[in-house]
This record gives sequence, structure tokens and C-alpha cells, in this order.
Amino acid sequence: MIRAAEALAAALAVLPAPVFGHCTQLVHDDLSYTICEAAADADLRLFLNDAEGAPYGTFARIEAALASDGLALGFAMNAGMYHPDRRPVGLYVEAGEARTRLVTSEGPGNFGMLPNGVFCIGGDGYAVIESRSFASDAPACRHATQSGPMLVIDGELHPRFLPDSDSRLIRNGVGVSADGQRAFFAISNQPVSFHQFGRLFRDALEVPQALYFDGNVSRLHAPEMGRSDWGRQMGPVVGLVVPLASSAGQGG
Repeated sequence: MIRAAEALAAALAVLPAPVFGHCTQLVHDDLSYTICEAAADADLRLFLNDAEGAPYGTFARIEAALASDGLALGFAMNAGMYHPDRRPVGLYVEAGEARTRLVTSEGPGNFGMLPNGVFCIGGDGYAVIESRSFASDAPACRHATQSGPMLVIDGELHPRFLPDSDSRLIRNGVGVSADGQRAFFAISNQPVSFHQFGRLFRDALEVPQALYFDGNVSRLHAPEMGRSDWGRQMGPVVGLVVPLASSAGQGG
């Protein structure tokens, strides 16, 4: 299997898509996506609550908190489902501290469409791990967020995805290269089905594991693209942290 980074480079070689720092545009099966990439040595973090314990909710509030330390977001997106009070539905780990517990039972909605999974930011790379496997042998995660369903499982699409489904939304998620050294964050630029979105990760990015984040709250903050999506208040957010001078703008 071609490494994810090589697959993305090959796609970019034949598609005249502009590249903006850590993010690029990619067309697959005549559908447009924005892909943002983080290497294993990057400062990738999860964000939920501010220093006073209040949910950040917006990209602008995270940017403001980082700016006081001379930092900014290279890119960011919502990173998992949450309750009305913005508390994560499943496992959430930030800076090594577990804030909410892992959920392994089947349930309603997309989160409970097993198998679901955990995106783990570890000390030496990234992983997307099926939740029950994570429960039996959890790695050390500096940051982790649980969501569902899995999009790609060991190179195969989730068994419940239907090729002819008419359920289409703006969707976002994450896939990890086989060696754990690259994480690819994708958001569709138009409504897509689960099957279409899963094929993006399996066939275009060629990652063996990928995890769905959401389809009702999907938002991207990419300052170098001049993009910062608006919408309802968010729960967990994943963001690439860079020096303030490296960020080309602020958003909300």
C-alpha cells in the first residue's frame, strides 16, 4: 500500500489545486475536499475548556488564549461529538488528563454506530484505534478524542456504509498513515455521504484507519487559506499550534 503522504503528493501532482501552508484542496470522485496535514513532530493539541473551565466554543477564543503565549493556530477543526453543555460524548484526554470516559456500548446516532474509534496523539506519532481495542490495550495518549463511526477499518470501509445512500452532509474526520507519522484532517466542501467520505480516506489518502468527527457541526479554521467557518458553538477542537508569526490571520 502506498503511504498516505505519497498518495496525497501523487494526487496533487495531477490536480492543479492550490496549497496553503498545512492545508490543500483535493478533488476525489468529482467531489471537493480540504485536507490539512500534521507530521508526528508537530504541536498538535486538543482544546475544550479555557483556564476558567468555560468551553472555548469558537476558534477565535482559542486563538486569543494562544496569542498570550505568542502562539496561534496553523489550522483547526471540530474533533468529536458532544452533549448540549459541550461535554464530549466519549473519551476525551487533554494534556495527559482524561476528562471523560471511554464508551464501548452500541447506541443511537452516528457515535453509537459501532465500530467507533479514538484518535490518539501520542509521544511518537498518531493512531486511530477501534474503541473496544483501545479499551483492552490503551496506548499512552497525550491527547485523545473518541468519535464515531470509524470510516476506514484496516483498509476497509465501515460495513454499514451504503453506496447509494441519500444522506449527505458537510462531513469532517481524520485518518492516520500506516506508520503513524502523518495525520490527515479532511472536511468536504459540499455535502457527501458516509460512503463517499470513507472512500476519500481509503482510496485517495490510502490510510488504513480513519475516524468520523461530525456532519452537523463540521468546521475548519485555516488562516493561510483565509478561511474560518462559522456556526454553532463547538465542543472538542483539534488544532495545530504554531508560532504567532507563522499564522496568516485570525478567525472566529
